[in-house]
Amino acid sequence: MVVLQMLLLLCAGSSLSEDLLSPNVDIISELKKLKDMDERIQKLEETLAKVLSENEDKKVAFSAGLLESGTKNTGPSNTATTLIYKKVFSNIGNAYDSNTGVFTAPIKGAYFFRFYGHCHGGTTMAVSLLKNGATQCSLHAWKPNSNGNASNGVILTLEIGDQISTQLWANTWVYDDPASYTSFSGFLIFPL
Repeated sequence: MVVLQMLLLLCAGSSLSEDLLSPNVDIISELKKLKDMDERIQKLEETLAKVLSENEDKKVAFSAGLLESGTKNTGPSNTATTLIYKKVFSNIGNAYDSNTGVFTAPIKGAYFFRFYGHCHGGTTMAVSLLKNGATQCSLHAWKPNSNGNASNGVILTLEIGDQISTQLWANTWVYDDPASYTSFSGFLIFPL
């Protein structure tokens, strides 16, 4: 912004110097032009600050792993269970709640979500991504001979307050360790 001001003042100064060398100079009107230019620069700075502030408010992204530390199986349970990702790597906009495992859309927009699951041989893994409680997509590993891995992603249009979570199916497992995080992430592609 300072560069813009200097450029405008340089142009105005150049114009003034040419005018001052001419015999018909109205210094009062030239000073008024400079004052008007200063007011326009101030309005431009205010507009730019507002636009930058609005764009800052629209940054939303998170990435989280299931466990804070160590290795552990999650499941099985007799009922479907919301997965709570405790190891938060990033949470720009604070829309992901590591106490509930739920992402809540802070602004209307198109969002991308991805989730990854890992399980050991002989176990069954099944995880779904939910929007306001309704399944949008799932991942599965049905009793693999060795380790099973699966990942899925989806683009969703969300309204303010829509909630996204992942849910472990009843009677299935996921495994988490630092080498293969069972993870959940998402970000705002663009506001609507």
